[in-house]
Amino acid sequence: MSSVKLGSKADAFQRKGQAWFCTTGLPSDVIVEVGEMSFHLHKFPLLSRSGMMEKLIAEASGGEGEARCVISLPDIPGGDKTFELVAKFCYGVKLELLATNVVYLRCAAEHLDMTEEYGEGNLISHTESFLNQVVLRNWKNSLIALQSCDDVLLLAEDINITTRCIESLAVKAGSDPNLSGWPIVEYGGPMQSPGGSVLWNGISTGARLKNSCSDWWYEDVSCLSLPLYKRLISALESRGIKQEVLAGSLTSYAKKYLPGLNRRQSASESKNHLEPAHTGGLPSEEDQKLLLEELDKLLPDQKGLIPTKILFSLLRTALILRANPSCISNLEKRIGMQLDQASLEDLLMPNFSYTMETLYNVECVQRILEHFLAVDQVTGGVSPTSFDGGQLMGSPSLTSITMVAKLIDGYLAEVAPDINLKLPKFQSLAAAVPDYARPLDDGLYRAIDIYLKAHPWLADADREQLCRLMDCQKLSLEACTHAAQNERLPLRIIVQVLFFEQLQLRTSISSCFLASDNIDGSRQLRSGLVASSDGVWNTAVRENQVLKVGMDSMRMRVSELEKECSNMKQEIQKLGRVETSTWGNMSKKFGLNLKSQMCSAEEGSVSNHNSETGKSEQRKEKLGKHKNKQLSLK
Repeated sequence: MSSVKLGSKADAFQRKGQAWFCTTGLPSDVIVEVGEMSFHLHKFPLLSRSGMMEKLIAEASGGEGEARCVISLPDIPGGDKTFELVAKFCYGVKLELLATNVVYLRCAAEHLDMTEEYGEGNLISHTESFLNQVVLRNWKNSLIALQSCDDVLLLAEDINITTRCIESLAVKAGSDPNLSGWPIVEYGGPMQSPGGSVLWNGISTGARLKNSCSDWWYEDVSCLSLPLYKRLISALESRGIKQEVLAGSLTSYAKKYLPGLNRRQSASESKNHLEPAHTGGLPSEEDQKLLLEELDKLLPDQKGLIPTKILFSLLRTALILRANPSCISNLEKRIGMQLDQASLEDLLMPNFSYTMETLYNVECVQRILEHFLAVDQVTGGVSPTSFDGGQLMGSPSLTSITMVAKLIDGYLAEVAPDINLKLPKFQSLAAAVPDYARPLDDGLYRAIDIYLKAHPWLADADREQLCRLMDCQKLSLEACTHAAQNERLPLRIIVQVLFFEQLQLRTSISSCFLASDNIDGSRQLRSGLVASSDGVWNTAVRENQVLKVGMDSMRMRVSELEKECSNMKQEIQKLGRVETSTWGNMSKKFGLNLKSQMCSAEEGSVSNHNSETGKSEQRKEKLGKHKNKQLSLK
């Protein structure tokens, strides 16, 4: 039962323009003006039900019993439509109590003092009974009644209608609706009986629906105004509902009123749900700004409850609407807590400020990264010394910061083509990522190369300073091959790359030789144990051939690199003969540093010397050994 019928008489009211007339046959002796509408009524039915009408009629008559009096009711809740129903109730005309009009009638009855003192079964008692026995026991009716409270909020608060509706909704939203049989699926799905079974043509089938998800009420409550919605969320929180459920409801509410958050939502997704009481399109920019700032205060602080993509959308909206700095800062901190869950598309936020020339908001991304690093340190982030066998030890914190480092390197590569991006900003963002967070520097090298290509006017000193951000030892062989032929890199960086590439190749060759010896030993042992197995022998032969092909390709690569290094040394010597003495001293110093690096790297791969001679003799001996080793490889 969702309605109650009052009165038994036939409708005796007729409207003519902006006036209502009672067609009982007796001339009217009182005119009640409500807004622009006039009601031509009789004194006795009104004063017999309403204490306020009795007082106003007595004052308006002024002792002249036969004179027609005029009464004005400008502040009656619900306006002329509600007073029409009140007049019908006073005359005993049939009317229907519904969830859509009961709040207005209850408030109007309170305003007109329609208590039991002025007649048994008066309007206050009827509306109170309908609210308690029908409206508050049903989810949909409670929500409709709460929406009606917006228009008569002050009086609804005084008679406690708003609080009762909110508590009713909070109880139902925090419980399993299938256990209580609330008809939450009546909007478009199958109807249920009070026991929870599915109805077919009004007949119980005995079958039950699957348990509803915890988000079944999100769309419905998003029709509430912001003040009422905030009170409902507070009531739910006080009842101990899970934070992730509240976060989902807040997200749904934000999508409904903030454009840009629900672009992928289908048009038919919400057609079966309640519509807002006032459908006036999207809120204004000022209303959206206030809504965003209020939602920021309601969002939970726990990590991962709000999707990162939604948080980025909220941050973009806050930047567009120019929300207060505290709101923007809070959103940046929330994103920083879960930056490892973001994607590159999320970080590419356009710059909405007129004072900044860059295409993307690089400063905002840097602040988000700083928040992430601060949280990572507080929660026990991995230190740079956490190594195990030359590799970083795996841990949740390390995995997160490694993902963020990869994300930032990708972001740097995307913003690098912007010619307005200044070198200090690029360097600052790239250097903010700790060294231990990058297992490889290939992504950083790619970003630096793109930046150098887009900024060809950079001075040599700036180029070298920029290239110092990457560690040449942490470049892969593919990156080293590309860097060795990259004319945009400074000469010193190219030499370092060639040196470390050759060192990696030698290490790889040594490991291959060691693996080959192990394979040969295992083959001999296997042939001694199973001499009659032809299949095993054929497999060993094929493995040996594959290994020889790999070794040949490595030897050819080493030979090519040695030729390139020799050519570069000749070019450096030619430059040294032409340049001034100052340049000669600098190249001498540069060569000394390079040789010292080569010596330190060679010491790990050759046998230890028992005695050390002069620097020049030691270099000659090492070069001789190097040539002998090359001959032995060939």
